[in-house]
Amino acid sequence: MTPEAAFIAALRGLASHPAARGLVDDCAVLEVGGETLILTHDMMVEGVHWLAGQDPADVAWKLLATNLSDLAAKGAEPIGVLLGYSLAEDNTRFAEGLGEALAHFAVPLLGGDTVSNPGAQTLGLTALGRATCRPVPSRSGARPGDSVWITGPVGAAMLGFEALSAGNTSTDTSVYRRPVPRLAEGRALAPLVTAMMDVSDGLLLDASRMAAASGATVSLDPALIPFPAGLPPQRARDAMAWGDDYELLFTLPPDASPPCPAHRIGSVLPAGPAALLLGGAPLSGQLGYEHG
Repeated sequence: MTPEAAFIAALRGLASHPAARGLVDDCAVLEVGGETLILTHDMMVEGVHWLAGQDPADVAWKLLATNLSDLAAKGAEPIGVLLGYSLAEDNTRFAEGLGEALAHFAVPLLGGDTVSNPGAQTLGLTALGRATCRPVPSRSGARPGDSVWITGPVGAAMLGFEALSAGNTSTDTSVYRRPVPRLAEGRALAPLVTAMMDVSDGLLLDASRMAAASGATVSLDPALIPFPAGLPPQRARDAMAWGDDYELLFTLPPDASPPCPAHRIGSVLPAGPAALLLGGAPLSGQLGYEHG
């Protein structure tokens, strides 16, 4: 168990409110009067989630987009965000990029906090949303017989990161720098899915998390998984584990079809010795990104 997983396990004893969903989901789901609110918080650290020297406007966009992606996995409509910002030497480009992203996604900034620290810049953002359907999708609803789907390819962020790191201007790096959360797709899918989450830490790791939360096994067919054009075949395993794609991973009843473009990539089986199978075989090694 990684330090991150161990710490989250310790926190579960404190997160007893039903809205916390046992800390096994993407977001908190809070009933307030007749409204269902969706709340999420993500952090980013310089040198971990973005490259030193990267345009702060891109960093601001990505900070907002990654949080909105969690709302997308709940089929939620964003209603506002709160920013936690560690001051840099020059904060102008970050503010410009944040303004551009807020306008693009039509989300208001409602407040937040600023601090100064001598180490790597650390950023946080809390996103609030409104549920558009009930029950609100979770990671834990996948059932044997369901089909497994994803809204788009995995690996484009990996290629973008590598190109940006190498100073390669001939490769499109936008998926890594400025991901686009699948908000419209999430709202369309929410009434139909049995389980749904976004792919942030790698398809393999996130699929295994969905399987574990659902008490089932997810079996993926490598021949059906979509990859970006130009990905060398030998890099497919890397692409499935890299993360930062922010596509939606979801399951549907066997006779259902998605109302938006998506790729069927596998099926849900009864729980077995392994939570995840790829090409019918269990996996070893690192499945995705984990802190610690």
